[in-house]
Amino acid sequence: MPLFTQNKRMERVTSTADLFTRFPHLKEHAKQFASRSSEPVDPKQQLYVQQREFAATTPADNTVSILGSDDATTCHLVVLRHTGSGVTCLAHCDGSRTCTEVPLIVNAVTSRSNSAKEGRLELHLVGGFLDDRKTSHSLSLSILAAFQKQKEEIHLETCCITDMNDVIKDGIHRPVVYGIGVNVKTGHVFPASFMCRGPAEELRSARTFTGGQMVEVYDSCRELVKIGPCTWTPDDELSYWLSEDDKTILQYLSTSPYAEPPHFVQHIKSTISFLLDHPTADGLFPDGQPQFYRRSEDGEWKQISHQ
Repeated sequence: MPLFTQNKRMERVTSTADLFTRFPHLKEHAKQFASRSSEPVDPKQQLYVQQREFAATTPADNTVSILGSDDATTCHLVVLRHTGSGVTCLAHCDGSRTCTEVPLIVNAVTSRSNSAKEGRLELHLVGGFLDDRKTSHSLSLSILAAFQKQKEEIHLETCCITDMNDVIKDGIHRPVVYGIGVNVKTGHVFPASFMCRGPAEELRSARTFTGGQMVEVYDSCRELVKIGPCTWTPDDELSYWLSEDDKTILQYLSTSPYAEPPHFVQHIKSTISFLLDHPTADGLFPDGQPQFYRRSEDGEWKQISHQ
């Protein structure tokens, strides 16, 4: 089933430039979206979604009001919402397995919206820029093509990607919007920044760093963050990176070395240190059980027993 925009069928596009030429209203909306200031999100209201993760919930959620993610350079942030049920999903896609990730996103929303008699699926895409390797452009087209293949009718509302999310600063192309939030009560999508990227930020980053696939990190029925179980193998050679300078780490461990946020290198080093401290993940998941986190009365995510 092709995508729709303004209730018109969208056929496959050959480039992002072609997309915005054929659908000028998407271009105008993207300009407006990119012109808005980034809003800081209250950590006590948010659930942060890391790279290769997705989370979905309903407006009735008493724990999470905002789903959000940032640090997206070539990555794309995907929001899918059912207007009837209000079920909302946010995913942070990096192009690793787009064709299998998009069905997970769609199912996360439709499976929770079965009782809704009215409404439609609305899609918001934000991310990428005009990077030298054209990684963003390829991911933009892959995500659009993957949604085109879904059996459900999906309406593209926001498309602030690649060409329309690009700015030149000091002679270097960078994204305009690095992060977004979506209010799960209202469906409002907005540029956002985050002070807290937990819970279990280093563990979740380690899972992605070692090649973990896209996973769902939230149990909306029980209002619990669920991490793992996951596995990795010891790699003593990782310690090499801790002695390298920022330029080398950016050059070899980033898809966009000149456009990363200031904390990127420190984030990579803390993830590597975590992996060196935990050569395998076995001790992190006793009896092969996930880690669960519940929001406490003070608004912090606290780990609880898996029982």
